[in-house]
This record gives sequence, C-alpha cells and structure tokens, in this order.
Amino acid sequence: MDSSAWFSMRLSLQVASTATLLIVFSGVALAYVLAMKNFRGKEVVDMLFTLPLVLPPTVTGYYLILLFGRNGFIGRPVFNATGWSVMFTWQAAVMASFVVALPLMIKTTRAAIESVDINLLRASYTLGRSELSTAIHVIFPLAKKGIMAGAVLSFARAMGEFGATLMLAGNIPGKTDTMPLAIYAMAGSGEWTGANAMAAAFTIVSGLFLYTANRLGKRGL
Repeated sequence: MDSSAWFSMRLSLQVASTATLLIVFSGVALAYVLAMKNFRGKEVVDMLFTLPLVLPPTVTGYYLILLFGRNGFIGRPVFNATGWSVMFTWQAAVMASFVVALPLMIKTTRAAIESVDINLLRASYTLGRSELSTAIHVIFPLAKKGIMAGAVLSFARAMGEFGATLMLAGNIPGKTDTMPLAIYAMAGSGEWTGANAMAAAFTIVSGLFLYTANRLGKRGL
C-alpha cells in the first residue's frame, strides 16, 4: 500500500479510537439509565438511540447534516459564532461513527447490566452503599464482559462506517478519506490492486476485533 493508503488506515484508527472513547462513556451512562431507571417514554428513548442500527447510513448522515451542517439547527449558530463548521473535517467522521456505533454499545451494555443479580444490588444498598458506589463496585464489574464486548464491537463498527461519513465528512483525499472511503474510490477508478490490498488489510483488522469481542463475551478478562 502507498502513502495515501497508510494515511487512510491511520485516519480510520484515529476516527474509530476517538469515537469509541466517546461511545464508552456516553454509552455506559445511557445503558445504565435504560437498564436501572423506570420513566415514561423509556422505550421511546431506546428506540431513538437504536434507529441508526436499522436506518440506511445515508439517511443517518442526512439527519446529521440537518443538525450540524452550516444551515443546520446546531451547525448554523455555531458557524455564525465561530466561523467553523464540522462539515468535511475528520471530526465529522468521528461524529458519524459515534452516532452509528453508539447503539451497539447501548444494547450490549444494557443487556449486561440487566443480567446482574438484583439480590446483589439489594445487599449493597443494605450495607449502606450509595447508588453510585453500587454501580462502580458491583454493577459495572459484574457487567464488564458485556461492556468490553460492546466497546470492541463499537470500535469495529466505527472503523467500517461509510455512508454517514461520506454524507457528513465527504471523501477528500488526504483529509477525510477513511479506509472504507478510500477503498470505494479506488474500486470506482479501477485501481484494483490497491483496493484489494486495502480491503484485505481492513478485513484482517476487523476480523481480529470481532474475534476479540466473541472471546470477551464468553469469559472474563
């Protein structure tokens, strides 16, 4: 692979790592609320966060443009105040990957938290631990396999994000062309040797992460 291919690989790793870091913190918090709290509209909230799993990525990207584009609900006031727009930047790729991969983290972590024995939680409260202390010392350690599996799956999904990234970040060589976008561009221009090499490298990396997620789902760290 040439220098442009290595740039795309590094960019994909950078985007996926940043998105996964954000996903872990926000996904665990959201999963905890959905698993442990009862409130009106809870399943509607869960549905909204799950939608990116079933919507075409281009539709998700379109909604992100409506929100964060220069004329978007959020993007316009930000652009007017700072002169900066997230559109066609590597941060836009992070945003797209975050939105598309977040549901995996929420679903996996929620299931892991809900599987914790309720009697252990009651025992913790009986011993005087607060809700936060119980979450940190009881719930999250017992749910760690699901949390780690969700993080690995989210990273793999973020690495492979294409449609929403194309819509929001574009495919700018040397700036926003992540591995999936670079492979698409090479295949479209008939550069099959480069496309084959990048696709093979990407498949190996993604396979390793999926293997890791499966192992984490079967046993503890």
